[in-house]
Amino acid sequence: MPEPKRLTPKQVKDIDENIAWAKINADVLRSMENPRKGYGVAMFISVALFSVMIYAEIFQYMFGMGPAALNTSHMWDLYISTFVFWIGMSHSGTLLSAILHIIHADWRKPIYRFAEAMTTFSLLTAGIFPVIHLGRVWNFYWVLPYVSDRGLWPNFRSPLIWDAFAISTYLTSSILFLYIGMIPDLAICRDAAKGWRKRLYTWLSLGWRGDDAQWRSFRITYLIIACFLIPLAVSVHSIVSMDFAMAIMPGWHVTTFPPYFVAGALFSGCAGIITLFILLRYFFAFEHFMTMPILDKVCRLTFVIAMVWTYLNLIEFASVWYGHDIPSKEVLIAKATGPYSPLFWTMMFLGSVLPFSLLSGWVRRNMYVLFFISVLLNVGMWVERWMIVAPTLSLGYHPQAFNIMWPSWVEWAIVGGSFGWFGILFLVFVKVFPSVSMYEVKEMVYHRKRTIYVHDDEMMELHSGVPDSEESLRPAPQTTGGS
Repeated sequence: MPEPKRLTPKQVKDIDENIAWAKINADVLRSMENPRKGYGVAMFISVALFSVMIYAEIFQYMFGMGPAALNTSHMWDLYISTFVFWIGMSHSGTLLSAILHIIHADWRKPIYRFAEAMTTFSLLTAGIFPVIHLGRVWNFYWVLPYVSDRGLWPNFRSPLIWDAFAISTYLTSSILFLYIGMIPDLAICRDAAKGWRKRLYTWLSLGWRGDDAQWRSFRITYLIIACFLIPLAVSVHSIVSMDFAMAIMPGWHVTTFPPYFVAGALFSGCAGIITLFILLRYFFAFEHFMTMPILDKVCRLTFVIAMVWTYLNLIEFASVWYGHDIPSKEVLIAKATGPYSPLFWTMMFLGSVLPFSLLSGWVRRNMYVLFFISVLLNVGMWVERWMIVAPTLSLGYHPQAFNIMWPSWVEWAIVGGSFGWFGILFLVFVKVFPSVSMYEVKEMVYHRKRTIYVHDDEMMELHSGVPDSEESLRPAPQTTGGS
């Protein structure tokens, strides 16, 4: 057997394989009791934004949709643009949890829990906007497929019905995926908690004992839901893209919209993961679990998805430019040279040029710069949703539809409040439930510590850590039967 090689300085470990299991439990449980001061500041900002949203919605409820500055041609704009943005953010948990779980990328284990929570709360936030967009919010149940006293069904050709099916199905599956994955950790919380927390965790842990039969059933169930969730996530954002592609409107009737929307969703979801990664690492002192090598991998993944999104974006431009649909070509030219051109070029820079900064090792190691870049990436993806909706509605087929629309304070307040609503849900979740999967981090540490590698290439393939000594690199002695 060849002699093993010494690791290079670049081959760093994803996690400290010598961390004690008791410390993993203690650190995660402590995070649910005593976060740093930044947690309170984040909660205050979220509550303030949500309060402004409530005021704006009451104002809009009292005076109608007029204060939102919506008119005949601009019946969607900011509300539906932000709806698509939040649906895209929800794809983070699917990517990090389901896909990487199936391909056995174990570096996801310390961070996938908050990505799954991000999926659930993004969907709960996205669901606000179709209801607000109805105007008569008390009639939201009209989009549900039920038989009324008049024997009428909803209009299944309406995009609102499609969105209702997409959100309800994906939300149900995401909540189930998040909850089932937490059951072993809820049992750990149950054994350590007191008072109302103990009663809550006892009820949610479903009598988990951790015996062999339960673990077998748990593994099978979690894998089945992961396999089901991946095509469901793709179909959900494809349905959202068909809200536009099925409309015979210039700039929307594009066959590449489903993959383009899915790529944009994964892009914004990965950028959101980077943002929340850095915040949770600071709020709860998770430096032992949310390590820089794991953040480095997320950044590389974000760059790859950004390039896929850029490629699909350029394909859309080329298909319109070299096609024979003159109104669609006029919309494309207006995006680049018209009143919305500053936003168009902002989108192109933030979505296609700025991701190249992630190729820099210095950027990937600088938490402040990386946090700022991740926020800008999602700003670019939000602008991209706006550029899908507003220019087409400003240049329809009929001249009476030609007008430029800019959002009113009511729309901005409701959109800003949606970020506050998401922040409240997420911050309450990480305070009540473990945001790091304790049992999977233990598995990661266990396998990293007991795996013996002969070649550094094999170690990098399996994401191993740096060994403590020369002896830990030596192959285990061969034994035969007997003694």
